[in-house]
Amino acid sequence: MVLDVNRYKNKVKKNTPRFNMVPFIDVVFTILIFLMVTSSFGAAADQTQSTSGKPQVTQSSGTSEYYLVPVAGLKKVTVNGQDMSSYIRNGAIAVHTKVIDEGEIVIKAKNGEIIITTPQGFPTNKAVKAPS
Repeated sequence: MVLDVNRYKNKVKKNTPRFNMVPFIDVVFTILIFLMVTSSFGAAADQTQSTSGKPQVTQSSGTSEYYLVPVAGLKKVTVNGQDMSSYIRNGAIAVHTKVIDEGEIVIKAKNGEIIITTPQGFPTNKAVKAPS
């Protein structure tokens, strides 16, 4: 039996391989989405920031002495263990800038509660007020 090599070569040259791009694109996008979701770009970019959760304020913008802290469903505000819920207006309370900068504010959104600890020597009655 004789093999016709030329016929086989011609057949191979005519049949070009086909590559289906649809599954390839699906796999590439799946890998891309996985990498984007699992990566932490912000933490890798700047390791010098504080991890306390407070924003680092470099400039003071505005002349306001109190800043509005809105919380959906706010029901209770406690300052140094003293209940100040009477100052809540429309789910928000005004907090003194010194308390924001130097004190501690814990917001429990699920309970609708804010717990504030003022800096040492700061009067409790000036820490919060009703928003105007």
